[in-house]
Amino acid sequence: MKAAHPSLLSRISIAFGTFFAVLADGDLAARIQALRSGEQRREPAAPPAPPAAAARPAPPPLLAAAPDGALQLLGLLQREARFIDFIQEDVAAYGDADIGAAARVVHEGCRKVLRENFRIEPVRDEPEGSRLTLPAGFDAAAIRVTGNVVGQPPFTGSLTHRGWRVRETRLPQLASGHDLRIVAAAEVEL
Repeated sequence: MKAAHPSLLSRISIAFGTFFAVLADGDLAARIQALRSGEQRREPAAPPAPPAAAARPAPPPLLAAAPDGALQLLGLLQREARFIDFIQEDVAAYGDADIGAAARVVHEGCRKVLRENFRIEPVRDEPEGSRLTLPAGFDAAAIRVTGNVVGQPPFTGSLTHRGWRVRETRLPQLASGHDLRIVAAAEVEL
């Protein structure tokens, strides 16, 4: 079965994408040149695999974070706490009392957003400053060891921060077509 020809707009998009790809990738440029001249080009041989003893496990692939939840949270923080307004403001010209008063409003609004949309709990239950021992196999994603880290667990040290874990997320549902990139609409008073 013969592939359908791309539309004119698709071909323009392919042309622009290929133009920049050829500039960035010499091997791709050589393959396209060979294709245009009708030559058959052999692919370069793959480099030899490293010996098994020297092989390291491949790192896990990185996952792209979907921005929707972050944008929605930023919009909630702006609506309830004027968070973006506060952070974007140059506070150097204001006195400490003015900044403190504004921070109180921002703090209460941010706290409201967290309480209404998340169930957050400490990673560790011990009070900060407590002495504890981390056994071998402790969860390194939940506990970061700092200071003079030497050797293998068990590690004994002081809890400097209990950490936070989100147990439940309850972000509001969105209307179809809602543009999450608008975290605060411009306001015009008539």
